[in-house]
Amino acid sequence: MGKTYERIDGRLRTFIEAQPLFFTATAPLSGDGTVNLSPKGLTGSFAVLDAHTVAFLDFAGSNAETIAHLRENGRITLMWCAFQGPPNIVRVHGRGEPVFRDDARFAELLGHFPDIDAGSHGLRAIIVVTAELVRDTCGYAVPFMAYEQDRDLHARRFAREDDASLDAYFTKKEHIATSLDGLPGLPLPLPPSTV
Repeated sequence: MGKTYERIDGRLRTFIEAQPLFFTATAPLSGDGTVNLSPKGLTGSFAVLDAHTVAFLDFAGSNAETIAHLRENGRITLMWCAFQGPPNIVRVHGRGEPVFRDDARFAELLGHFPDIDAGSHGLRAIIVVTAELVRDTCGYAVPFMAYEQDRDLHARRFAREDDASLDAYFTKKEHIATSLDGLPGLPLPLPPSTV
């Protein structure tokens, strides 16, 4: 049933890049800390950088748990599942790092996402994940569901923000600068964009 892969390429890469939705899972080191599981979408916000590295855009939202957990320990799992076509689930277990807007690598990384207007979504960081274990398993119990289109609500909400108003929005939110478990989250004030 399940198979382990050394690289993200060929059929595996094609499958991952074709999915309109994936999930991220992170957790703090504390045994009683809050495990975080987040759905990620928006066409063009995910990229395979090479056979061992993927990245996704981290947009404005009401918390920053993924960023906080990655800053503390780097552990992350990404998961895609087929809602159409042959049943399949792919997981990438690895180490992640948030690359913030004032990082010298930010502009180059952003170049891997040419099909999305990142500015209209309140881009906070680019999450870069280095794969340590890549596996697929059957998705026999995953239901068939049809993808219709991306929602436009996120872009409509955050397109009207500039850096100053985004910083004010993030500062007002309880779990942006600090996670649910008190870990450092998004650095505030919001780092200026290098692009």
